[in-house]
Amino acid sequence: MYAISLGGEDGAELRPLEPWRAEEFLAHMERGREFIGGHIALPDLVTDLESSRSFLRAYAEKAAADTGRIHGIWTEGGLVGGVLFRTMDVGQGTAEAGCWLEPAAVGRGLVTRAARLIIDWAIEERGIHRVEWRVSAANEPSIAVARRLGMTRDGVLREIYPYRGKRHDMEVWSVLAPEWRAAGRPTGPRADSSAP
Repeated sequence: MYAISLGGEDGAELRPLEPWRAEEFLAHMERGREFIGGHIALPDLVTDLESSRSFLRAYAEKAAADTGRIHGIWTEGGLVGGVLFRTMDVGQGTAEAGCWLEPAAVGRGLVTRAARLIIDWAIEERGIHRVEWRVSAANEPSIAVARRLGMTRDGVLREIYPYRGKRHDMEVWSVLAPEWRAAGRPTGPRADSSAP
């Protein structure tokens, strides 16, 4: 399959995260389980090999139906994080992007670089008009990514979701296709029509 360089000196690449990578995905979750689970439920969903396969299979089905995508971020040959379109409605022109990263890969701009590529692909190749970024109001690193992507904070959904015994606020950020184009996104390599 393809790999797209994320630029930079770290040799980072964006690749499809497919079901055959379930063992690698599970090992990655084990390395980052506590850190990643601080704000998102992904580690609670991927707990063993079967749940890892099932999660990736669900995204393969979303990709086949054109309703979502998932890509991993690799550095030095190892999976360290990922970006995804949790939802994608081409007819409505909307998509919700998201991310995760294990602690060893934090602070290198990997998520921002990867998110730029998938957002550019969604807008320029799939005709998406609005890309949302929904994030726990307590997740400052993810909010910083939304800002770096040039997104606008639309508002806060107060105590919208229960997670690990507590109700959490969720911020909704978005970027519209005309705003994305006016900002000249992305910086760095551009995805072509074969990816993501």
